[in-house]
Amino acid sequence: MNGPLPIWVRAVQATSRVLGVVAAGLILLSIGVICQMVFVRAALGQSSIWQTEFVIFSIIAATFLGAPYILLTRGHVAVDVLPLMVSTPARRRLHLLGSLIALGFCGFFLWAAVPWWHETFVSGQTTSSIWRARVWIPYLTVPVGLALLCLQFLAEIYQVASGRALPFGLSAEDKL
Repeated sequence: MNGPLPIWVRAVQATSRVLGVVAAGLILLSIGVICQMVFVRAALGQSSIWQTEFVIFSIIAATFLGAPYILLTRGHVAVDVLPLMVSTPARRRLHLLGSLIALGFCGFFLWAAVPWWHETFVSGQTTSSIWRARVWIPYLTVPVGLALLCLQFLAEIYQVASGRALPFGLSAEDKL
């Protein structure tokens, strides 16, 4: 099936790319904060107040916000021995089954994460450190990342089911 992708698929892919850049930025920012923390502690002899929590929250945010981009670019670790040994139609079925299982897991995780985040938002929870960061802000990255990951799975399923993409990123000629 040829032609342009539906607008919802293009929107999901564009958002995944944007959040991939945000995730990379969070990792770079975390590296800078770690360097600043080491300098403050080692060179100036001062204690760190906010840096450790900031880095932990940033890395977790980068993980969840970057997951849809990883799925989009097929950057995740995949074992493709079985798909390489079967025909393209069987690959399509394997891909759809695996994607539906993963979508179900992510959907369940999202369903559990939204009330968890909401509780921190309405209760005004903060960290126990002197920094007292409002935890709803970093916790929001979990349901946001999972929601986009679910949408990215739906876009992948649509593309493979409609014949717009080959499953597992393999061509019809890929055989052992």
